[in-house]
Amino acid sequence: MATEARSLPGAKHEERSALIAGIAAFASWGFVPVYWKLLKQVPAAEILAHRFIWTTIFLALLLSWQGRWPEIRRVAGSRRALLYCLCSGTAISVNWLLFIWAVNVDRLIETSLGYFMTPLVNVLFGAIFLRERLTRLQLASVSLATFAVLNLTFGYGRFPWIAIVLCVSFGIYGLLRKKSGTAAIPGLFFETTMLVPIAIFYLALLQKNGTLVFGQPHLSLSLILISSGVVTGLPLVWFGHAARHLRLTTIGFLQYLAPTGSFFLGVFLYHEPFTRAHLITFGLIWIALLIFTAEAVWRWRSARMQPVTVPISASAA
Repeated sequence: MATEARSLPGAKHEERSALIAGIAAFASWGFVPVYWKLLKQVPAAEILAHRFIWTTIFLALLLSWQGRWPEIRRVAGSRRALLYCLCSGTAISVNWLLFIWAVNVDRLIETSLGYFMTPLVNVLFGAIFLRERLTRLQLASVSLATFAVLNLTFGYGRFPWIAIVLCVSFGIYGLLRKKSGTAAIPGLFFETTMLVPIAIFYLALLQKNGTLVFGQPHLSLSLILISSGVVTGLPLVWFGHAARHLRLTTIGFLQYLAPTGSFFLGVFLYHEPFTRAHLITFGLIWIALLIFTAEAVWRWRSARMQPVTVPISASAA
């Protein structure tokens, strides 16, 4: 018997595509506040209802184009998968609603703080729910993040509840997507479809009361709302693929892209207040992320130094 080190091209291809998908998703989320600012005249709850409806339509067209309806039927036969999709859909709806509202009331910097904290929440969730070992450096990073939140609470005089709810809800969403066992597009399709009846009922109620911001009197806003299906669907499809094939710690690393984009938009484009308390808090978060990143890179390099070996039979001459 002889052994020969062989790479696994299939696994490497999946990991590479997942990494590209993750980068695309988080870069898109980093600059999406510019899009939501275009809908500032529309209430956040109405925008959320439209997101569910138009995202579902977008995904239905995508599934038809890919010929994946048999896969949808298989997922529909699994109570476990449907339950996970319902829970993850609820988690992301909370995240969406709060984010849209915060952007349009000029609290973008606080949303960026929440998403800067999300990688550390992912590490904590990975340790608690997936039994991923929490190293000393990761524990130090989480502790620094906790101290940063306390500093903003006492130094700025206001508990950063937007940041906390955003990071926890998105962390829960990532955990549920990883545990669901469904592919990216079918999983997202069920997440949105299950909540579409509520969205339609809400929009019908607005229409009855004469407060619906949609249709001929609001043509430009209506077109932007319709495009929310693509704006929402594509990044979440990318994220779903990344979440299934990457470790939560890797997902956490990629999430730096989104809050960085939002942070620069909030400070330099929309000129939101950035106080000394904000500076100290963000500084502590960035130090925590630097520690976390250095440790993650070291672990990644160590793993690369250990090639997978597959036994190969040697025939006698």
